[in-house]
Amino acid sequence: MTQDAIERARDVKLIVFDVDGVMTDGTLFLADDGQEYKGFNSLDGHGLKMLKSTGVELAIITGRNSQVVVHRARNLGITHLHQGAHDKLVVYRQLLEDLNLGTEQTAFMGDDVVDLPVMRRARLAVAVPAAPDLVKAHSHYVTRREGGRGAVREACEFIMRAQGTFDERMALYLS
Repeated sequence: MTQDAIERARDVKLIVFDVDGVMTDGTLFLADDGQEYKGFNSLDGHGLKMLKSTGVELAIITGRNSQVVVHRARNLGITHLHQGAHDKLVVYRQLLEDLNLGTEQTAFMGDDVVDLPVMRRARLAVAVPAAPDLVKAHSHYVTRREGGRGAVREACEFIMRAQGTFDERMALYLS
C-alpha cells in the first residue's frame, strides 16, 4: 500500500463493488433449473457493516442479475444495488448524481476490464490479485486476499485505517 493510496482512501464517502470475482471468488454454480448459487465470505460481510457504520456509503454495480445478490445486499444493508449494468459507467454517474457526490469521493473495487471505465474515474481504484494485469495497472491498491476470500474485508479495513476510524470500530470488540 502506498502513501498515494492512503491519501485517496481518506476522501472516500462511497465505495462501489462489483460482485463476481470481488465479493465472490468468481465461481458461478448453476443448477439444472437455472437457479444460481454464489458463495460469500462472512468476514467480508462484517467488514462491510463496520465500514458502513463509519458513514461510508456502500453500493453494488454488477453486470449480472441474481436474486442471491439481492438477498446478500439486503442482509448487509446495501440499498444502492444495480444489477444488469452492462455499462457500469452510466450507472456510476447516475449514482453519484443521486447521492450528490463527486468522483473524488468514491472508490470502486473490481476485477476485470469491464470495471475499468469506473475504476479509472474513481478516486480510489481497488483490484483483487486475480485481476488481469491491465486492471491491476490501473488500480491504486491491489488486495493481498482474493475475491470472495477476504478481499472486501481488507479493502474496508484499509479505508477505515486511512480515515482513522478503524481503532474506534475495533474498540467495540476489545472493551
